[in-house]
Amino acid sequence: MDSPNSARFHLVDPGRHPGNTVGRGTAALRKAPKCEFIMSTLRESFGHDPVMVDEIVDTFAPVPHGVVVDATLGGAGHTAKLLERYEWMTILGIDRDAMAIEHARSLASRFGERLMVQQGAFDRIPEYLAARGIERISGALFDLGISSPQVDLAERGFSYRSAGPLDMRMDTTQRLSADDVVNGYDVDRLSDVIRQHSDERFARRIAQAIVAARPIRDTAELAAVVAAAIPAPARRTGGNPAKRTFQAIRIEVNNELNMLPGALEDAINATAVGGRVAVLSYHSGEDRIVKSVFAAAESRRQSAEASPFLHPSSERTFARRVRAAKRPSNVELNRNPRAASARLRVLERVGA
Repeated sequence: MDSPNSARFHLVDPGRHPGNTVGRGTAALRKAPKCEFIMSTLRESFGHDPVMVDEIVDTFAPVPHGVVVDATLGGAGHTAKLLERYEWMTILGIDRDAMAIEHARSLASRFGERLMVQQGAFDRIPEYLAARGIERISGALFDLGISSPQVDLAERGFSYRSAGPLDMRMDTTQRLSADDVVNGYDVDRLSDVIRQHSDERFARRIAQAIVAARPIRDTAELAAVVAAAIPAPARRTGGNPAKRTFQAIRIEVNNELNMLPGALEDAINATAVGGRVAVLSYHSGEDRIVKSVFAAAESRRQSAEASPFLHPSSERTFARRVRAAKRPSNVELNRNPRAASARLRVLERVGA
């Protein structure tokens, strides 16, 4: 999926076991060959335009003054625009990638204490808030794509356009990598991953081709195997034929969909009345989860406070959707085609 979210970087030698460098962290990366060049490239690429940034900024205009959680900080593009627009806003930015965190901390000279940074996964939002004594937030933002730096730097292992290691880990300290999925899962399990995480209609054929081609050594080889498994007429439409499979493997490696429902619920529960939770999703699996969680929040009813003037059965709605899913404008799509699959959904908390 070629769309912005967190910029996460890992440098390894191509081969069967990129996990050999697990746990080295930022300090070790700086000692790696070509690292200064890549670090410079990464810093420059953080300047990319975040998806639907104007819509995101407008979304948070009416929320109560206070703390907003950027649950997928990445290059801090959305966060920077929000902090520039709203002087009353403080943001807690969360990301699993040490490089994204380092970049965010470099913004301290611009925003000072208005930008708090937390390395970790967004399924721990309550823990991060409690550690800072924050009881209520003004809202939360989830941008569920991946960043241009991830896609554009072959060393990250996310790109199907050039050779790189089979990695795809957002948190480079975790054990599971794309290599484990590509070269380790059996046909049935691999087929399920590709189908469930990307709605790929040729999932079974692709999984069989991958297993038959093992060991697959890098992303270029994987992309070629996937493309060859898809019928020629289908390869001629819909962009790169490997795109969906790479997306599915990335989601599996990083456990993205399993974490999402609970994280959204935690964010909604922490949001103050009048606050908003905004989500940018990029494929149907993500969007189904967002719609389901939002619908459940809308269906919740809060009993009205006991009063002699209110009927005992009086209830009030807990949350409401602000609008139907919104898409990027044509102007944005002309500037950034990678935003084409983005959908923005917004929920506002209206009940205490």
